[in-house]
Amino acid sequence: MVSFSPTATQAWLLLAVVGLLEVAWAVGMKFTDGFSRPLPSLLVLIVALASFGLLGLAMKPLPVGTAYAAWVGIGAAGAALLGIVLFNEPATPARIGCVLLITAVVLGLQLVDG
Repeated sequence: MVSFSPTATQAWLLLAVVGLLEVAWAVGMKFTDGFSRPLPSLLVLIVALASFGLLGLAMKPLPVGTAYAAWVGIGAAGAALLGIVLFNEPATPARIGCVLLITAVVLGLQLVDG
């Protein structure tokens, strides 16, 4: 059992790391080929479990809605950007604008709840 209880500042730093893990497993799922490739599938599951576990730590001092929204927001924005870079997904102005809005929401939550 983990007894570490982060401060609010540490929790936000942890959320940034956890958000990057969220991006990693979300993008990694593309390489699993529908979980038919064992090694990529195993790596995705390990990273996802690490992300969930560390999110639980980050939630100790932060409101659940704020922590979860920041985690999902970092993951969604990062996955969308990496989709553009790695997989040639469309980089339309509307799509980039939505990523910027997600980023603004995460930063706004940090300002009001951090």
